[in-house]
Order: sequence, then structure tokens, then C-alpha cells
Amino acid sequence: MDKYGLIGYPLGHSFSIGYFNEKFENEGIDAQYCNFEIPNLDFLPEIIAQNPDLKGLNVTIPYKEKIIDFLDELSPEAKDIGAVNVIKITHKGKKIIMKGYNSDVFGFTKSIEPLLEKCHKKALILGTGGSSKAIQYGLNSLGIETLKVSRFERPGTICYQSVTPQVIKEYKVIVNCTPCGMYPKADECPTLPYEAMDSHTLLYDLIYNPDETLFMQKGAKYGATVKNGLEMLLLQAFESWHFWHSKD
Repeated sequence: MDKYGLIGYPLGHSFSIGYFNEKFENEGIDAQYCNFEIPNLDFLPEIIAQNPDLKGLNVTIPYKEKIIDFLDELSPEAKDIGAVNVIKITHKGKKIIMKGYNSDVFGFTKSIEPLLEKCHKKALILGTGGSSKAIQYGLNSLGIETLKVSRFERPGTICYQSVTPQVIKEYKVIVNCTPCGMYPKADECPTLPYEAMDSHTLLYDLIYNPDETLFMQKGAKYGATVKNGLEMLLLQAFESWHFWHSKD
């Protein structure tokens, strides 16, 4: 039986295990999907050694960038982004080759594109982790200028205190790539001047649990269009399956 899995820490919120095991059952695929909750990536070689039937992995927080050091190859897109969330594992005799891909870009761009209007020329990206790198790559590929927001100011990144109502008027797309507002801390949201938002503002939250975060609720109150990360998740899971079975 082929095996697939997810590595990250923590994995209590994981969507993938239910999605893939249901897919396998419904489509009569002789495979199993498992969670590998590891406190650091030093445990990865052990997982590979103990699971000889492992054909692919998804990668989630906090390992999307650090995982690259453990891989033999990267797809051109994953290399450009600097983050990986899909690994294809190939056995060539006794040699194991691990190749990294990024399906977040595909899932994100396909899900946000129908919501984009002519006024959506600039976007704020909340967060600076592996997911934010894929989101920046995706937005840039759609012709949207990006600026990252973090707790600390650095080149190409402003801090939350610098997001004024004027900035909100200029950057009409805002994508939350942080865990702020994720269950069980659903009463939290990024600190922004929500009152400056209007019907031309588009808020996209990568979080899907809860299905309407406080970030989304506060934006919607002022007329913003809002969307959570569930469709992106479904699309990137579909793309993961494609990468695992590609001939490259």
C-alpha cells in the first residue's frame, strides 16, 4: 500500500488527512495518508527510513522554508519562491530522491483571481513565513504589486503601526498569511484600521477554521469582499496529487 503524509508542528488543525483518506476510499485507491507531527526536521530521515512505502509528503507550518535543506531537487517555481509544501519521494534502487514543489501558488491564484477588479493593483501581505512567499509570488504573477507587513520593520516589510487608513486606501487587497485568528484563538485578528475599508477592499484569509475569521468579519462590516482559505486548500491538495504522479 502506498503511503502519503503531512509533516508540520502542530498538526491538530490538519485538513489534509481527512481529505486524502476520503479521496482514497471514494476512488478505490490502495493508499493511506498519515500525519507526522515532528518537533523539528531532524526527525525527517527517521520517518523516511521507517516508511519505505512513502511516496509523497505535504509540508506545513513551520517547515516550508527549512525543508529545502533536506531535499535533493526543487521545481523551478519552488526554487524561485524559496518555500516548499509538496515533496515527491522516488526510490531508485537503494537511493531515495526527494523533490520539492509548491502547490500554494496554484491554489491561491486560482481562488483569488475571480474576485480581482481593476482597482486591485496593490496588496498587503500579512506575515513573512513560507506561505507569504508563495502568496507574494502568486500576486506578482497576477500583476499585483505587494508589500509585506510584520511585527518588525525591515527592507520590503513595514510594521503594523505603519498601516494607516491611507495605506488601506492604496493597498486594496489584504492577504492574511499569519495564524492570527485561527481556532482556538478565534477572538484575535490582525491590528488594522478596518474602518478605512470599503466595497473595493478584498480581504483574503489563508485560515479556514473558523470559516469566517474576525479579520473577515471586521472587513465585511465596512463592505469589504472576504474569502477564507478553504478553496485554496482544496486546489493545492489536488495539485499535490498531480505533483506526486507527474513523470518528471
